[in-house]
Amino acid sequence: MKRLFLMVSLFLLSACSQKMPSATVSSIEETQTTSSVETKTATPTLFIHGYAGGPSSFGHLIQRMEDNQIAKKEMILTITSEGKVEVEGELSGKETNPMIQVLFEDNESHEWNQAEWIRTALAYLKETYAIEHVNLVGHSMGGVSSLRYLGTYGSDMSVPQVEKFSAIGAPFNDFIDTSSIQTIDDLLENGPTEFSTRYQDYQAMMATMPQFSTQLIGGQLSETDFSDGTVPLTSALAVYSLLKEQQMSVDYTIITTNAQHSQLHENTEVDQLLQQFLWND
Repeated sequence: MKRLFLMVSLFLLSACSQKMPSATVSSIEETQTTSSVETKTATPTLFIHGYAGGPSSFGHLIQRMEDNQIAKKEMILTITSEGKVEVEGELSGKETNPMIQVLFEDNESHEWNQAEWIRTALAYLKETYAIEHVNLVGHSMGGVSSLRYLGTYGSDMSVPQVEKFSAIGAPFNDFIDTSSIQTIDDLLENGPTEFSTRYQDYQAMMATMPQFSTQLIGGQLSETDFSDGTVPLTSALAVYSLLKEQQMSVDYTIITTNAQHSQLHENTEVDQLLQQFLWND
């Protein structure tokens, strides 16, 4: 414990000489949870992969959740390029914290198509199982497309309403890095100092978005590299202030161990954060 405290202290002292001294870094000890979940529900959680992703993108994380008896994988929904739903498995209706893996046949399509395909998946759940509420977890572009879905279709009462949304390494401000000109505190309070078209779209959508709780997870490779190697940390956290302005519940965590972009969904600290946010709150 003393060694951990010393390491964290050294990091913070070093960070003070960088452009982003206010970054709040999560550690395994700070987010440690038990392998059990006190209360389980029948609310499904949909896991949505990133650009060029597939079954392995969230497959190992979902398996770990099952192995630890935290949640149960009950279904795979594959959305074809034509917007049809291919189904493997079925929802039990039991309080198992059911997990649904969502796969896009055209896994390199743009976020507008993916937002529509997310709606297709949710419409299937409503029509087939009368599901009223869901959670969404998106990695990378899966997070971007999920927020675009929420801004475009989120208030549509003909599909299940989203209660919780977790975004892991999602480039909400595209790949613009503002870390050289603003601190994390400034970003969280005021938003990025440079806007992408994508971020401006979110700005325009905020007023009509439904209420939901959000978890933002970003990676930081080192004291001098404020990114996960692909997505700038300032982009992964860019929508924090927008959501706060709408009086939504938002939290964020910066991952500094095994923080490379494609490894974030293989990171057991991320497992713990998801467990706490989705099923222990």
